[in-house]
Amino acid sequence: MSQRIVIDPVTRLEGHAKITIYLDDAGQVTDARFHVTEFRGFEKFCEGRPLWEMPGITARICGICPVSHLLASAKAGDRILSVTIPAAATKLRRLMNLGQIIQSHALSFFHLSAPDLLLGMDSDPQKRNIFGLIAAQPELARGGIRLRQFGQEIIEILGGRKIHPSWAIPGGVREPLSQAGRTQIQSRIPEAKTTILDALDKFKRLLQDYEREAQTFGNFPSLFMGLVTSDGLWENYDGYIRFVDSAGNIIADKLDPTRFQEFIGEAVESYTYLKFPYYRPLGYPDQKDRCRLDSGIYRVGPLARLNICTHIGTAIADRELSEFRDRGGGTVLSSFFYHYARLIEILASIEQIELLLDDPQVLSTKIRAEAGINQLEGVGCSEAPRGTLFHHYKVDENGLMQKINLIIATGQNNLAMNRTVAQIARHFIHGAEIPEGMLNRVEAGIRAFDPCLSCSTHAAGQMPLHVQLVGTDGSVVNEVWRD
Repeated sequence: MSQRIVIDPVTRLEGHAKITIYLDDAGQVTDARFHVTEFRGFEKFCEGRPLWEMPGITARICGICPVSHLLASAKAGDRILSVTIPAAATKLRRLMNLGQIIQSHALSFFHLSAPDLLLGMDSDPQKRNIFGLIAAQPELARGGIRLRQFGQEIIEILGGRKIHPSWAIPGGVREPLSQAGRTQIQSRIPEAKTTILDALDKFKRLLQDYEREAQTFGNFPSLFMGLVTSDGLWENYDGYIRFVDSAGNIIADKLDPTRFQEFIGEAVESYTYLKFPYYRPLGYPDQKDRCRLDSGIYRVGPLARLNICTHIGTAIADRELSEFRDRGGGTVLSSFFYHYARLIEILASIEQIELLLDDPQVLSTKIRAEAGINQLEGVGCSEAPRGTLFHHYKVDENGLMQKINLIIATGQNNLAMNRTVAQIARHFIHGAEIPEGMLNRVEAGIRAFDPCLSCSTHAAGQMPLHVQLVGTDGSVVNEVWRD
C-alpha cells in the first residue's frame, strides 16, 4: 500500500510551508515535494505605485535581506531613467551589498546552522538552538553575533537604519559616506577577519564528522548560475550571467542579465505558490524524471557563485577557494557545502570592503544622476546572499508601475530543494518509522539553501512540526508531533 509522510506546518518567515514525502508499496521514498502555501502578492499590489517608491516598498519583502531588493529595484529604476549612475554611488551600493552578505551569511551559519553542526544533528532538540550554542561554545556564538553586527553596522552607517533602509534610489543613492563612517567601519575589520578565519578553521575540522550528510544533502548534478565579471571574477552587484554544468564546463557566458527571459523560464505547479525557474534552453524537467542530467535545474547562491567564478580576486579568499575546490573535488555538487561557501563569501566580502574603503572616491558627494522617465521597461539584477535576484518593471509615461515580475533566489533553488528533500528522505526513511534524526535532517537540508522560510530557522526549543504517515485510504499509519 503506497503511503505518504506530510510535514505540516513547516512555517517560514514570510508565511507557511509543508513537505510531502511519497512512499511506494515497499515503504521506499519515490518523491518529495516542498510546498509554499501562502501567496503574498507583492508583484500585484505594487501596480500603480510610482517608480520612485519601489526600492522602499520592495525592501519590505524581507527583513533579513532588504538590501538585496533595495539594490535590484534601484538598478531597474536606473534602466528606466536611462542613466549611468556616478562611480561613487556604484561603489557605495557595492559596499552596502557586501555588508548585507556578511550579516545574512553570519545569521545563517552562526545562528541557524551552527547548532546542528556543532551540537550534532541528533542532539537534544531542546538545546539544539542558538541558546544551546551560547551555552556550549560562548566564544564562537559571541563572534558570530559580532560579525552579523558588523554587517548591519555598515548598512546603518550608509542607509540610516539596519533594516529596510530607503537609501538606494533610481539614479544613485540618497546620502554619501562620511569620513567618520569610513573610519568606524575600518576599525571593525580586524576583528571581523579574525572571527571568520577562526570559523573557517573550525568548520573544516568538522567536515570529517559529516561525510554522510555531505553525500546525502542535495548531492546531485545540476547547473549553477550567477554573476561574474567579464574576466570571470566573483561578483556580487553587477556583471554578466554565467551558467556552468556539474563538471565545471561553461555552457553559457556573458549573458546580459536584463535579457534574463531569453534564458530563464518560469513554471508553476498546483501544489505550491513558489515558482520554479529553470534554464530555458534545456527545458523544464519532467515531473517524473527530474534526475535527468540534461534538464534545466540550476542552483544559485554562495555554492553556485564559487562554482562559476574563476577566482575571487582577494588573497586570503582565493586561498580558501582553492582548498574548497580541492575538498569538493573540483565543481562542488553537495548542497551541504553551501555552509562552507558562505564562510568563504564572508571572508571575501570583508577583504573587498577593506579595498573599497581605501578608495578615496567612496567619500565623493557626487552620488546621484538626475533624470525623468526615458524608458518604459527596466530590469535590475544583483546577487542577494541567497542567489541572483531579478526585478523586472514596466511603467507608463508617468512612471507608474504597470507590471512587476520578481525572480527570487529561493525560487530559483526550488527544484533543487525538492530534490534535496527527496534525497535525504530516501536515505533515512524505510517503512512506517519516522525517526527524529530524519525530521531534523530534512529541515537541515532545506536550511542549507538558507531560504527565506521559517524552516531555515532554529526556534527557541523545538521546531513546530507535525509529520504524518498516511495510507492511501486516508488512515494515519503513524505520526510525530514537535510543538
